[in-house]
Amino acid sequence: MKTKVRSQIKVGQRVAIVLKANQFTGELTEGIVQKLLTKSPTHPHGIKVRLSDGQIGRVQRILS
Repeated sequence: MKTKVRSQIKVGQRVAIVLKANQFTGELTEGIVQKLLTKSPTHPHGIKVRLSDGQIGRVQRILS
């Protein structure tokens, strides 16, 4: 289930994202949120973030 609400995602959280290149396969990449890139409070495809390693994608899951 995609996390579509911006307020649920915080800088420093561990998340699983789908990179643009992997949108069709659905392969997830895990990392720590460095910056929230989506400005609107919600987005139908998931909130776009930049991970601490520089990768950019849309949040699919928040990891504990």
